[in-house]
Amino acid sequence: MKPSLAPDLKNVRRFDVTADQTIDFMGDDLRVFATPFMLARIEQTSRDLVLSHLDDGEDTVGVRIELDHLGPTLAGMWIEVSVRVLSLDGQRVELAADICDALGPVGRARHTRFVIDKRRQRERLSARRAKAEAAGAL
Repeated sequence: MKPSLAPDLKNVRRFDVTADQTIDFMGDDLRVFATPFMLARIEQTSRDLVLSHLDDGEDTVGVRIELDHLGPTLAGMWIEVSVRVLSLDGQRVELAADICDALGPVGRARHTRFVIDKRRQRERLSARRAKAEAAGAL
């Protein structure tokens, strides 16, 4: 992790909302941006911010999110995700996110990401895969 990763760093990204990112279970006239896609955009924006301050061989994974989806966004609109680093604790990075569309706020979140060493993670996953195969879980 580079020393440049610090509280108050910010990243803002805008995303188009497409029909395939909307709920469909209440009929076409009630299709609005789906919460899982909002969550994915928060993770994407957060990862992009943190990743630019990591060393080679490091990456970051989401480990916790608390999300309030506050309002509907229609297909064809855009959302803007603004994330800010709140704090660092070792490899743990706490972020806040605000989500708006052209009409105002539609979401807010607290998100925790964890910085990992990809080589060590590969080793952990290889061992887990072997254990899962031995248990018949794969």
